[in-house]
Amino acid sequence: MLEARAKILLVEDDARLGELTRDYLVMNGHAVDIEPRGDAAPARILTGDYDLVVLDLMLPGMDGLEVCRRVRDGFSGAILMLTARAEEVDEIVGLEVGADDYLPKPVRPRLLLAHVDALLRRLAGRASRARNVEATLRVGPLAIDRGARRVTHDGVEIEVTTAEFDLLWTLASRAGEVVTREDLYASLRGIAYDGLDRSIDLRVARLRKKLGDEGKQPRLLKSVRGAGYLLSDKP
Repeated sequence: MLEARAKILLVEDDARLGELTRDYLVMNGHAVDIEPRGDAAPARILTGDYDLVVLDLMLPGMDGLEVCRRVRDGFSGAILMLTARAEEVDEIVGLEVGADDYLPKPVRPRLLLAHVDALLRRLAGRASRARNVEATLRVGPLAIDRGARRVTHDGVEIEVTTAEFDLLWTLASRAGEVVTREDLYASLRGIAYDGLDRSIDLRVARLRKKLGDEGKQPRLLKSVRGAGYLLSDKP
């Protein structure tokens, strides 16, 4: 019997849906546990040595947003959030509290698997790059420490989510160069850009706010119209 590819926690209160989802992911090589309650999920996530969490938004005891908020700083794996509500505000808030990816329900099993595998590839790539690249990048006033996943701006630490750190590291690795949305999407999400997803733009906007780089003409994290984004290496 082949060893499971990843250890996944599925936080889902619909028993039948949870079983079907678990069986499909297991059939495709993953080890999957199910947690039906939101208020029990944080402890399991933080103590269960999981690679990835598939987290429903609507849960008994505690909703998925609060679960994500409570575990994000202490959980180094990926969080894929699911919701039956197709409102853009849910996606924005989900990304703000640290979800790495977001899918509306009902979701086709093959699409879910594609997103799960893309997130796992990102985690594997992150670990590999951490072993083979410079531990800290310095761009202008920024110091980005990959090992500690720590960002400082003029010596002051800036709190960033996992997704925001990954975006900033990708841009810093190519400082002074325009990085297209397509390249960012492929690097950060592991799948092709569909032309509609706004998660990269939302992360850039949040990073600008945290770095004090807002306004019509940001000096550090710049938009290049029709092309993508550039992290300026000019003082």
